[in-house]
Amino acid sequence: MSRTTEQGTSEQGWADDQSADPVEAVPSVWRLAVYGLQHVLAFYAGAVVMPLLVAQGVGLPDKDIGMLVNASLLTCGIATLMQAVGFKGVGIKLPIVQGTSTTAVPSLVSVGLAAGGAKAGMPTVLGAVIAAGLALFVIAPVFSKLVKYFPPLVTGTIVTIVGITLLGVAARQVGGGDPSAETFGSPGQLGMAAVTFVVILLLYKFSRGFMATVAVLAGLVIGTTVAAVLGKTDFSRIGEASWFGMAAPLHYGVEFDTLAILALFMVMIIVAVESIGQFFAVGEIVGREVDGKGVTRALRADGLATAVAGVLNSFPSTVYSQNIGLIRLTRVKSRWIIASAGVIMILFGLVPKIGAVVASMPASVLGGATIVLFATIGVVGIQILLQADLTDQRNTILVAASLGIGFLPTAFPQFAEQMPTRQLHALFESGIILGTITAVLLNLFFHHVPLPSRRKKEEEPVDPSEHYMQHEVHTEKTASESDTV
Repeated sequence: MSRTTEQGTSEQGWADDQSADPVEAVPSVWRLAVYGLQHVLAFYAGAVVMPLLVAQGVGLPDKDIGMLVNASLLTCGIATLMQAVGFKGVGIKLPIVQGTSTTAVPSLVSVGLAAGGAKAGMPTVLGAVIAAGLALFVIAPVFSKLVKYFPPLVTGTIVTIVGITLLGVAARQVGGGDPSAETFGSPGQLGMAAVTFVVILLLYKFSRGFMATVAVLAGLVIGTTVAAVLGKTDFSRIGEASWFGMAAPLHYGVEFDTLAILALFMVMIIVAVESIGQFFAVGEIVGREVDGKGVTRALRADGLATAVAGVLNSFPSTVYSQNIGLIRLTRVKSRWIIASAGVIMILFGLVPKIGAVVASMPASVLGGATIVLFATIGVVGIQILLQADLTDQRNTILVAASLGIGFLPTAFPQFAEQMPTRQLHALFESGIILGTITAVLLNLFFHHVPLPSRRKKEEEPVDPSEHYMQHEVHTEKTASESDTV
């Protein structure tokens, strides 16, 4: 028998029809391939840009950039498999895509330059990545104790900030990717983005079942095809790329410097705090409870994947938000689809010519999809916020202040350039980090710092302790008390 999907259509071809849990459902092989490829295309730009930024910042020669990009794709695939499939004590086993963290770029570049720059600085960079990843793996259980400080009020605010902040990235892609280019924001670039955007909207309007779930993939393919017809796509890199290639582990060597390790470890702490809200967002979307143990397993996967990335000449791992938006849009929640995306990433990393085909996709075409995906993350944040009591004025101020402060680096990145230290520069460079810290601290101030002058009832947290994991608002007790009154 076929099952009815959330979109009201018959869904066929699933291998695991006995499972009522969509997270554990195993689609047919061709669905795994198509849905997995859609996730890879949504994530690809970020995985490629991050090693480019590090290579350019450190001063590596152009011939090394391709190697770092392939290493990034390979390690992203490994990290995604660790998270989605997992093994004993490692991995949250939810549909989460892992990619390289742009938050780490300033510290990686600073460490590399301080160690001599170019190839001379890379051994210290990779040593710091390995050590910081292992350190996060060891201290991951500590974060499970902090879950009670992330009720729906906080996680909803963080996820909303993520969506709003990333819209700036999507807007840059819509314009063509390089704001300094003469053609940036031209009618041609906007037109290519519009093709992808309109195709996605039309498929969601007129399609059902499978076609609706691959609307983003179809939009990207049609948008790239139109760009190719107009001569706006550069396929030269495909011929230049080799069919198979992988750099040896620790290609540059490895050195462990205490200060460099501390700098990267602080970045991993920031990435971990940033990721917690996104773990909750995925749990909310797929209907799975995320508890302290789940957070521990997820952060262990982050740490171990980062250490493996250092060995394989790549950089720290984190959750990729655009794929969370894709899961929300498509409602395809199987973690095995994400596992298939991980396998495809590994393939791209080992076969540079395949990766070059995807890299030929114009930035504006990708922007037509990410403008929807990133905005969807903001919608998920609002859905989580609806579970909190926003009639409480303190909660309203918490959300407003966090959104406002989180928006500052998005509006004016120049704030970061005025900071006197590298750590403060990294802090003020990310609206997600600033907004997250603000939300957590204000929640502590409003709901966990006792004030003797207030009555006990006013001192209680915004969400009763039994609701921290469930992310639900229960009203039965309130109704009962109301009846009594």
